[in-house]
Amino acid sequence: MIKVNGRFWLEKDNKSFLGAGRIELLKRIASTGSMNAAAKEMKMSYKAAWERLNSMNELAGEPLLERQTGGKGGGGTKLTPYAYEIIETYERLEALHREFIERFSEASDSPEHLAKILNRLFLTTSARNQLLCEIKKISYDNVYAQIELQLSEEKRLHSIITAKSMNSLNLSVGEKAYAIVKSSDVKVYKDRPKESKDVNIIEAKVVEMQSNESQVELTLSLDSKTNERELVSMESLEDAKGIAIGSVVYAVIEPTNIIIGI
Repeated sequence: MIKVNGRFWLEKDNKSFLGAGRIELLKRIASTGSMNAAAKEMKMSYKAAWERLNSMNELAGEPLLERQTGGKGGGGTKLTPYAYEIIETYERLEALHREFIERFSEASDSPEHLAKILNRLFLTTSARNQLLCEIKKISYDNVYAQIELQLSEEKRLHSIITAKSMNSLNLSVGEKAYAIVKSSDVKVYKDRPKESKDVNIIEAKVVEMQSNESQVELTLSLDSKTNERELVSMESLEDAKGIAIGSVVYAVIEPTNIIIGI
């Protein structure tokens, strides 16, 4: 099977600025407090490590390292706040790049499927919720298809689309797909609704609230540890009573309101 691959680098002023090795060096310096120790852990010479840091410093425009003198350990090296900032930026962009490459790899042995993905790359929809999932199960008849989607380790979604749409998208178990939901199709409840195979129930935490005279836009975190995966719901002022930032709530989505995108 043919597989698409690609390395991720950031450039500045047409020069190599950040790559996986350079980011790893910064992180090792942060953990050891010493450039010499970081270089040893990465099995490179102190000179090579210093040349990499010097190159990054020149392009960064701001210092990446701070020297510490004296103290019990005899001084050392630590990262500046800006260095932590560029590490975070690089890792977020690298994760998006990896996702991009993975999507290409899924269809790399099928030029037709790859062409479909390319045609959709620059498509923007008004739907606020576009959740990347893995297709775990497909069952269908002549009219409808039921798609089971793995949203996270603990969370699964069920979507119902037409069989024609399923065939048009060329969906298959194991591939990645987007669960697309309008914010108005997400209903939020303070108490957990009764379990039902006819609806999707997702436990989440409110991390942001925006309101006007009649409605409240709720941003819900679907991950208990980070806010990387979010769901947006539009509720009336009445329905949002008693809900505040930090509240644990339950988002309910009907399977027919989950559109599948690839």
